[in-house]
Amino acid sequence: MGMASSGGDSRGLALHTKMLLGFLLGAVAGGLAFAFGHTVDAEGVKQALPWLQVVLTWITQPVGTIFLNLLFMLVLPLVFSALVLGVVEIGDPKALGRIGGKTLIFIVTVTGIAVTIGLVAVNVFQPGAGIDPDVGRALIAESSSQAAVIVERGEAASAMQVLLSIVPRNPLQAGVEGNLIGVMFFALLFGIAAATTPTAGVRTFVGTVQGVYDITLKLINAVIKLAPYAVAALLFTLIASKGFSALVPLAKFVAVAVGALAVHMFVVFPLLLWFVGRMNPLEFFRKAEPVILTAFSTSSSSATLPTTLRVAEEVLGTPKRIGRFVCTLGATANMNGTALFEGVVVLFLAQFFGIELSLGQQVLVLLMCILGGIGAAGVPGGSLPVIASILVMFGIPPEGIALILGVDRFIDMCRTAVNVTGDLVGTVVVSRGEPADAPDIAARPA
Repeated sequence: MGMASSGGDSRGLALHTKMLLGFLLGAVAGGLAFAFGHTVDAEGVKQALPWLQVVLTWITQPVGTIFLNLLFMLVLPLVFSALVLGVVEIGDPKALGRIGGKTLIFIVTVTGIAVTIGLVAVNVFQPGAGIDPDVGRALIAESSSQAAVIVERGEAASAMQVLLSIVPRNPLQAGVEGNLIGVMFFALLFGIAAATTPTAGVRTFVGTVQGVYDITLKLINAVIKLAPYAVAALLFTLIASKGFSALVPLAKFVAVAVGALAVHMFVVFPLLLWFVGRMNPLEFFRKAEPVILTAFSTSSSSATLPTTLRVAEEVLGTPKRIGRFVCTLGATANMNGTALFEGVVVLFLAQFFGIELSLGQQVLVLLMCILGGIGAAGVPGGSLPVIASILVMFGIPPEGIALILGVDRFIDMCRTAVNVTGDLVGTVVVSRGEPADAPDIAARPA
């Protein structure tokens, strides 16, 4: 199914073209607004002019926030219904074990490759060794209060607590608190039980869950039509407020982090697609463009999940049961870009503070980042508390995380794009060799 018929306007520009235009318009307009919409006060601090404050407060920020809220509103019913249906449609416990095993192997292997790329890049280019200590102290002082909150959250997010959060005491409370891993675990158990209970009541329940999924997708298709305008608003707000000046003091760090992400995105993923998934990488990236743009603009794998599922099913043509299973799990568990970034930050801060990490310690950082990528929340800045907890483990001052807060949003956009692209790549790879969907599969005996 073409993109124009799956969310775009068949009589005009395709949706992904509109999103790209919105992205460019928001970036250019935001850059102009930052350049001409600020004044410098007597103390040398930049202040937004009244007209820019009105535009940001009453137009672009509300548009972007409403769009994100609409997507987040649909995440919970989508996650539950997609995973239950995915497991029920797989049906055979052996097939579920095979697909689950392939998904787990993909996540661990590709995340390990991502972190390794990041660690090698930091060791080769040494971005933390080239920062002026005075500049570093100023950056830390500027963001010290925000960093203190993140460090406190990171100290609370111990490995044991992350593990315990997988099994929720109350699945409804887990949903309210945004604990998607807990919701997924409950949905997986629910789906397994439904798949192995062949009764009329269960078949009715599966039909109801299919209805929830269909309704959610219908709402998503309506919301996604707002994406070009929301993308423009989100980019305008970010660039008009921050500009690109925050990237200058940490240019080498940003270059290393983004460069490592680019290697994973445009070297590792195409190799996997070509040799394992048997798909042309150029065709894949063309079809995945709406997902990549949405992820880059929202900085949230969870907010992008509705678009990811729609593209996996309707555009890439992967089996629905595979897409529902892999993409839904991947929105929280398959965080290649996040894991890579965590490794880069840990070694960067170790270099900045003059702390030597042995090869064995770096291997341990690799393992912790793989686990941290799985446990990180799929929302903007969700990896920062995980990074703080890893820093504490290796005796690196966790308040050093304040160094990167000024550039984190931009890199967050880049790593989220890598994360969701990895979910689609995983869907293609896991689908290889699996049979196509059976007709009317949701209505068959459970």
